[in-house]
Amino acid sequence: MDAPDASEQAGPGALRVFLCGDVMTGRGIDQALPHPGDPELREGFVHSAHDYVRLAERMNGAFARPVDFTYPWGAAQDIWRRMAPDARVINLETAITRSGDFAPKAVAYRMHPDNAPVLLASGARACALANNHSLDFGPAGLIETLDVLHRVGLPTAGAGRDLDEARAPAVVETRSARVLLFSVAAGDSGVAESWAARRDAAGVDRIDLTDKAAHEISERIGRTRRPGDIVIVSIHWGSNWGYQVPTAHRRFAHALIDGGQVSVIHGHSSHHPRPIEVYRDRLILYGCGDFLNDYEGIGGYEAFRGDLVAMYFADVDVESGALRRLILAPLVIRRFQLHEPDEADRAWLATRLTRESEPFGVTIAELGSGLLEAAWRRG
Repeated sequence: MDAPDASEQAGPGALRVFLCGDVMTGRGIDQALPHPGDPELREGFVHSAHDYVRLAERMNGAFARPVDFTYPWGAAQDIWRRMAPDARVINLETAITRSGDFAPKAVAYRMHPDNAPVLLASGARACALANNHSLDFGPAGLIETLDVLHRVGLPTAGAGRDLDEARAPAVVETRSARVLLFSVAAGDSGVAESWAARRDAAGVDRIDLTDKAAHEISERIGRTRRPGDIVIVSIHWGSNWGYQVPTAHRRFAHALIDGGQVSVIHGHSSHHPRPIEVYRDRLILYGCGDFLNDYEGIGGYEAFRGDLVAMYFADVDVESGALRRLILAPLVIRRFQLHEPDEADRAWLATRLTRESEPFGVTIAELGSGLLEAAWRRG
């Protein structure tokens, strides 16, 4: 990519946050990294993570293994350098554990603890963990995940050894403001009630999408937030495929923003980007799509272009918490690595996101040099 352009930089008084969708470094990707874990799977038709490596190679060509810890991020590394975000937030959908205690569910993701440096190589400053894969290997697997992430210096939100830890925000100190990350998961994303953290049990911060829950989260934020803090609420919600935004999602996002504490709603669960809204000058990402996965060669949903992913760079006014600017960088996954897409793919994503976001008052246009930019009706 080209060198940074002044027109692409965050302006004075703005803090730039990088956000993305699901980061799934387990299964096939774990097998490609320097310290592959036990490849056993208990899926209906796949019993070894090696099969996902073979699928990717059949689809996009062979690649040498093991790869280094920077490899999966590929072209994203140049974009991060170019865009210079103050904080990077990811939703980690992989247990980091040696545990073989499979949860009774169809798909489970785990990465060997010695492969945790792959997350550091992304420059992530905080991980959201309230999702439907954090307990794929039971409470012991979750606790090991927390131990590993904290040992390598990555703050977490949304999961914990008890309810208090699961509800506590990850705090990211930046040059101009603190970023507080809260992480919650809705039942409609496949998070079982039994996965909910309790006063005496490990789990995730599982919620119902009700006005009462939004009010309780706002009150919790108010007890932690200091003047000048930027608050992100990361929400795992909804189905994997399709562009429809449920009424309950929109109402819940608006209720959180109406509470006066939140700058960004960071939604995820869908395997492809979903609509964007700016409500009361606050950003709502209804579905960021996957950011890194091992789905190459899996058929059935090609029309959604799940191989096309987006990097989201939100410039937030430090004083008011309002969204000043939103820039997107499209990428494409090939051989478990992020690559720059061609012009046709960038145009497809811009057109599709505009089509889906226009009912919410947002359009997406090409900015040049491989980037997209959002425009919206200012409040």
